[in-house]
Amino acid sequence: MSAPGVLSFIQQGWEQVLAKVKRAVVYLDAASAESLHWYCGSTRLMEAVGSPVCHLREFEPKAVGGKAEQPKAVFVLSCLLKGRTVETLRDIICRSHFQYCVVVTALSHAVHLTANHVPAAAAAELEGQQPVFEQLEEKLCEWMGNMNYTAEVLHIPLLLAPLAPYLVLTPGFASLFPLLPQDVHLLNSARPDKRRLGSLCEVDSSALTPELMLQMRCLVSGLSSLCEHLGVREECFAVGALSRVIAADLANYAPAKNRRKTAIGRASVVFVDRTLDLTGAVGHHGDNLVEKIISVLPQLPGHTNDVMVNMVELTALQTQEENQNVVAPGCLAQANDFAAKALWEALLNTKHKEAVMEVRRHLVEAASRENLPIKMSMGRVTPGQLTSYIQLFKNNLKALRNHCGILQLGLATVQTLKHPQTAKWDNFLAFERLLLQSIGESGMSVVLNQLLPMCKPSTQRTSDDYGPEELLILLIYIYSVFGEFTVDKDLGEAEEKVKKALAQVFCEESELSPLLQKITGCDSATKLTFHRSKIIVDELFSSLWDIAGARSHMKEFKSVYVPGNHTHQAFYKPLLKQVVEEIFNPEKQDPVDIEHMSSGLTDLLKTGFSRFMKVSRPHPSDHPLLLLFVVGGITVSEAKMIKDLVASLKPGTQVIVLSTRLLKPLNIPELLFATDRLHPDLGF
Repeated sequence: MSAPGVLSFIQQGWEQVLAKVKRAVVYLDAASAESLHWYCGSTRLMEAVGSPVCHLREFEPKAVGGKAEQPKAVFVLSCLLKGRTVETLRDIICRSHFQYCVVVTALSHAVHLTANHVPAAAAAELEGQQPVFEQLEEKLCEWMGNMNYTAEVLHIPLLLAPLAPYLVLTPGFASLFPLLPQDVHLLNSARPDKRRLGSLCEVDSSALTPELMLQMRCLVSGLSSLCEHLGVREECFAVGALSRVIAADLANYAPAKNRRKTAIGRASVVFVDRTLDLTGAVGHHGDNLVEKIISVLPQLPGHTNDVMVNMVELTALQTQEENQNVVAPGCLAQANDFAAKALWEALLNTKHKEAVMEVRRHLVEAASRENLPIKMSMGRVTPGQLTSYIQLFKNNLKALRNHCGILQLGLATVQTLKHPQTAKWDNFLAFERLLLQSIGESGMSVVLNQLLPMCKPSTQRTSDDYGPEELLILLIYIYSVFGEFTVDKDLGEAEEKVKKALAQVFCEESELSPLLQKITGCDSATKLTFHRSKIIVDELFSSLWDIAGARSHMKEFKSVYVPGNHTHQAFYKPLLKQVVEEIFNPEKQDPVDIEHMSSGLTDLLKTGFSRFMKVSRPHPSDHPLLLLFVVGGITVSEAKMIKDLVASLKPGTQVIVLSTRLLKPLNIPELLFATDRLHPDLGF
């Protein structure tokens, strides 16, 4: 089974939706819209609707209802049909004139039974029946005002957004992030003394909050649907605490038992916790243009994995800042443009220098096809050179239409190369390299003392200095790459100095960024006192200590730092690289830190017998398909590294990299210091 199998899974789901939307008003929530965006774009949806009037709307409480001449509605939702979601459905339908409503949910009926607290035994007896969906169909007719009108509620697993043939994301689970040791204390507060957890290693599904357990079950349901489409029986493996819970839930997912009995193919599904290695997520070692683009350009509203590209350059408008919102932004996803899609995949798979040259080549070829007066120039590619090529398409509507995708990626490249934050990329990289050498020569206290002069209040900073968010990124890098360390007097003093300096930086900000507002709980800089700032910084350092100790229970994957010697400098070795090498190491028949999750009595017996008999335990390299799921996000460089590494270690194996989101460095403080990790908002 190969990557096309995953792409056909996504295609099958959206083709079912497109078959339902003819002449309908279509409402989508953010995660569904993002999946559509990367699969085929809104153009395909509008073509399927087949109406000259735009019938595409965001699913939200204030959404415009349907008029008298709009009798049909299709709602495409990634969430559970419960609580606020159902209330929003009711409100939209009640102020409309619909006679035919279709509600598509990405989540199975089995998950809806779980959400409605139906016991597993009772749910098993309902196999083949869908009472939750049937009850909602009756409600839809009631809200439309006539029980003879038509209502359908369907499960279509619109789980994935395909960024590349080997890389797919789950937009509906972008906020899912692994647990930290401090979360154990919060989980224990709801447990009796006799059942208190000693560490993250003891966390199982019964220990999770109801909201987190349900969010995890929603993900498992979608992944089970994927495995069903691929026709495989999956063996589940895990590296990390939350990954172990997810893998165990998928391995023992009751609705999957029958399809596993008839599955012809086999696959390994390996879940890995992002928190075991945040170095790669906040680091700047990835020499990749796409990583820089998503790091510096503003996020596309409602999306977690795409950016806004300013298109004013191609219009007659002045390029002033106030005109940026006049023209609709471009983006990176180019699902329906063959040439642009080829360029996008090239950008994902090449280093920065080659990627910029590839952008130039595509712009030159596009201009040549349109017989535009292009002036060829060889050598180093500059933003000015790329801009001159892009300007050739200005005022030429036919050429703009034919090559709109290439131009969007070209402008994204130019705007990234010219962005002041891109210049800082090399500064970050230089500091990270210096840090790696310092670790081998000195302790944590020395490293923190090196950071101390960089902690400057806004009144003392220049454009080259680090702001508060960037200081957090550097601290996360330091604590993650360092791992466990010994506490001594020097470290305590150095940490206190950095804490005090960082608290001063926070409280002297003239304006709080959205991230600082989230971390501090203050919507205004005037409300953030030094005392409040100091309390927040103490909490942040508690999380940093958790990061440093994240690999403490590991045996093989205890470090991501390789010390230097007389032949090479010290370097960072990504945990994901170590995991893949361990999977395909022919000498390691029983990977220590990659835990196999049993799916029933047979597996348990096999695991037990293997301790004293020659019974081979399941191994993640046993099967021709590997699904590697990083819980908490992945970078472009990491995904490419996994793809290339598997191809070199075991060429016959197909690998699909899945993750909850595409990461840029600033995402990690947002996810790491989020207060709702244990209580995700599921819409009810």
